[in-house]
Amino acid sequence: MKLIIKGGRVIDPAVGKDEPADIYVRDGIICARFAEDEDTQIIDATGKLVVPGLIDMHVHLREPGYEAKETIATGTAAAARGGFTGVACMPNTDPVADNRFIIEFINKRAAEEGQVNVYPIGAITRGSRGGELAELADMRDAGAVAFSDDGRPVSDAGLMRRAMQYCKMLGVPVISHCEEQTLAAGGVMHEGYQSTILGLKGIPASAEEVMVARDIILASETGCPLHIAHVSTAGSVALIREAKKRGCPVTAEVTPHHFTLTDQAVTHYNTAAKVNPPLRGEADVQAVREGLADGTLDVIATDHAPHTYDEKNVEFDLAPFGLVGLETAVGLVWTELVHTGILTPLQAVAKLALHPARILGIDRGTLAEGSVADITVIDPLLTRQVDPEQFASKGKNTPFAGRTLQGLPVITIRSGACIYTTI
Repeated sequence: MKLIIKGGRVIDPAVGKDEPADIYVRDGIICARFAEDEDTQIIDATGKLVVPGLIDMHVHLREPGYEAKETIATGTAAAARGGFTGVACMPNTDPVADNRFIIEFINKRAAEEGQVNVYPIGAITRGSRGGELAELADMRDAGAVAFSDDGRPVSDAGLMRRAMQYCKMLGVPVISHCEEQTLAAGGVMHEGYQSTILGLKGIPASAEEVMVARDIILASETGCPLHIAHVSTAGSVALIREAKKRGCPVTAEVTPHHFTLTDQAVTHYNTAAKVNPPLRGEADVQAVREGLADGTLDVIATDHAPHTYDEKNVEFDLAPFGLVGLETAVGLVWTELVHTGILTPLQAVAKLALHPARILGIDRGTLAEGSVADITVIDPLLTRQVDPEQFASKGKNTPFAGRTLQGLPVITIRSGACIYTTI
């Protein structure tokens, strides 16, 4: 079980490394240089980037309960194709992952069928209904790495405050889906010019920003690590930037679709572009890009949300929110952010690997000697047109179909074993 990755440009944001180097792996662990022999596997990474295995801290694997949309097997296969060696899955399954038995079920299924590491996120409230706290400590002991009612915000501020107090004691973050539901009620896209033209009810930016402000205040008061999911508005970026300057324990993520697309993508009632939070205006896209560049936004996560063809192939108002993102994320990051100079490769890898690992308390995200050999190899010049029919995911609901991306994963290695390769 010996492996050498030769000739690549090694990028390890944990130590600020960005230089040509070889990586040596023995028995699934990154180690010091050794002499190769006939049993050593050699990977030629000339012209490619060798980075810590990427971690997507916001995916929906749909199992248990919604296996028609996705399973742990298909979702993790999509992750491997996308260059991810780990994913954190949200709890909005059926039944909801609000107790240790569902967390244990997910871990068991992941061990049996998962191609990548799976890190379950438990629900904050029972059934994610916002009425009473779920069994947080019990789920943490069963392996939950964070807590969230993603998809259903915790509207009760007192309940959210208690959840943060408990999570502070447990040493795990709260991940907040920031949406003030009375402001968002009935909305299906961003409120603005496009929603008026299309005759669709809009979701105002304030629906997100009001809840971002509330949760920042609660995190400052309780000291609980707060992670803001899928930031989409300029106002949210400004609130998080100011909170960080005050020392609030807040981190935040943005999705590739929110730093790439505007609400123009909804033209012609394209349900593949119906997401929550919705695609916003051009000023919001520029603000989240600036937030990525200056470090306000710590993580790039996909919010991978697969749906069946029949669910999405209906009137816009009736279609569910969500798109698939695992197999397009790296290409969008390199095409939209790295090749344009908004992020350096070191910054991009930090947001895709190191920062998710640190936020979730996972011992990954580095290529240091002694660490588990979860490794992604990226060809920064490889181009490919997005073809949803080639996805490993059951979900084909993407607004990026037909788009040509440059900078793609070509090898994914988990614990020293190659789980995906195109070369």
